[in-house]
Amino acid sequence: MEIQQPWRSLRFSFRTATAIVCFLNLIAALILLQGFLSSASTRKFSTPHPDAVHLNYIKESEEMRRAMEPLELIKRVREITQEAYAEAEIVQLKDTKQTAAEGLSKRLKDSRSFSDAASQRALEEWRKRKMERARQRQMGKNGTSAMNQA
Repeated sequence: MEIQQPWRSLRFSFRTATAIVCFLNLIAALILLQGFLSSASTRKFSTPHPDAVHLNYIKESEEMRRAMEPLELIKRVREITQEAYAEAEIVQLKDTKQTAAEGLSKRLKDSRSFSDAASQRALEEWRKRKMERARQRQMGKNGTSAMNQA
């Protein structure tokens, strides 16, 4: 009394269902791949060399674009930037000279303020040693010149 339905008589397992879905996915991927490749090839080979009308259009548009450029304004902006850089360099040179002079005057003032008796004594000893060395060199030169003359 059981009535068999036609779709129940075919036994589908998960394995066969998976194989069918994979097969359909493969077909869909091939169709998409073919569509992408055919559209790329038609774009690539459509018009490799533009015709004369198109070239004239391109030339006219470039001429119009060049005519619309504010050349005098661009030149003036370049001049202003060059002047600004030159002024900045002059100011910077003046600043470096001024800071160097200030530094030297500060060091001189500091050396004057720190010049006490001990530093004066050390300076005098250094001068004496220097003078002594100069005398010894002078005597050595005189001694060698006296020997050369004899």
